[in-house]
This record gives sequence, C-alpha cells and structure tokens, in this order.
Amino acid sequence: MAGHSQFKNIMHRKGKQDAVRSKVFSKLAREITVAAKSGLPDPTANAALRLAIQNARAENMPKDNIERAIKKAMGGDAENYDTVRYEGYGPGGVAVIVEALTDNRNRTASVVRSLFTKYGGNMGETGSVAFMFTRVGEIAYPAAKGSADQMLEAAIEAGADDAASDETGHVITCTFEAIGEVSQALAARLGDADSVKVVWKPGTLTPLDEDKAASLLKLVDALDEDDDVQNVFSNADIAEDILAKLDA
Repeated sequence: MAGHSQFKNIMHRKGKQDAVRSKVFSKLAREITVAAKSGLPDPTANAALRLAIQNARAENMPKDNIERAIKKAMGGDAENYDTVRYEGYGPGGVAVIVEALTDNRNRTASVVRSLFTKYGGNMGETGSVAFMFTRVGEIAYPAAKGSADQMLEAAIEAGADDAASDETGHVITCTFEAIGEVSQALAARLGDADSVKVVWKPGTLTPLDEDKAASLLKLVDALDEDDDVQNVFSNADIAEDILAKLDA
C-alpha cells in the first residue's frame, strides 16, 4: 500500500500547485459536463455527477464554475467527449494507464503515443497492462477525522474492503461497483470526503532507480499537461529517498 500511496502522491502533486490550478479546474469542469450530459443534471439522482462535483469541491473549485459546467451540458452545446483508455509501458518496464476525455480520438492517441516514445516508453494495445490492475473506488479522509481503528470500523460498516491510514490521512478502498453506496454511507457517518475517485490499483509494484524514476516523472508531467488527459496511473515503486531528491 505504501508504494501505491507514494505514487498517488506523485500523480497529484502538480494538481496541488497554484500554477496549474486553472488546468485542473478545466479538467474537472469537463468531467462534470460529461457526467451531467450522460444522465440527469441533478447530483442526487446522478451518481457520476455527484462524484465529479465532490472531487471539484475537494480541489476548491468555485461554485460558479461547477454550475456553469452543468449548465453547459443542459444547454446542448457541449462538445461530445469520448472516454478513452490508453495503456503501455514507461521507463523501466513500468505499467502505465492513461484515462482521457477527448473530442478527437486520433489527436489524443497521437499525442499520448508520442509522449510514451519521447520518455523511453511505448504505448500498447488496450488490455496490454490493465490485467495487472484492479479498478477500485478510493475514498480519502483527512487524518483528523479519526484513528486508524475508527476509520477501519467505519469502512467495514459502510461495505468497503479496506482502510489504510498514515500521518497524511485515511484512504478507504471498495469495489468499483460499490463506490456510490459506500461513499454515501461514509458521508452519513463521517461527513464529506476529501475525494472520491475511481482508480486503477496495481497488483504488484515495479521498483525504479533514480534515472528511470526521473524519466517516468517527466512522462507523467507531460501527460498531465495535455488537456485531454484526465488521470494517469502506474505500478511504479519509487523509494522515498529517490522521490525526495527528484522532488527537491
């Protein structure tokens, strides 16, 4: 779990920087619009929209931005986005999954493929690495919400599979199919979560040395910069000392 949490922190570190906040908001708005367009524009009746709004609030996205994204879907002038998944191998043989929302599959595939190649990886066919991962729900709460034992108890009662805690907070894991039900049960007991996300959780981790880790971080950052890319997941395991050195 430590390795996975460690890499999750790498994935999200750019999203926490003010310099890219507008790009983060843009991606969140796209998720909200797509979710609203795929069902009712009411979050109480649309689980996907409810989760998208929850995550937007966790990133401190202004209420006006959220409402505007929903109205865009209702107005019928929103672009038609396709949900696409790309898979491949990064530096050091690390398995990488890229999720995108795109209105031009050819453009996005070309960009993602070129970035894999540029940073020492190669893009494969759909399914080439997904078998190494399990799609699960991850619900995050701050450390102050309770002790590890209290959070595990709450997780089990809500129907979750596991809860992992450290000094930075608590991450509760459940099946992908149960994420709506579990997150609602937890919210009733603990209040709103910091985030509720569907993630690709690796079954095994691939350790990287400093050079390969540096290349992987460059690949992740470059993918994250693309407007169409929503999420990047990997089974990389980067030692704390290497990560601290590269993040300095």
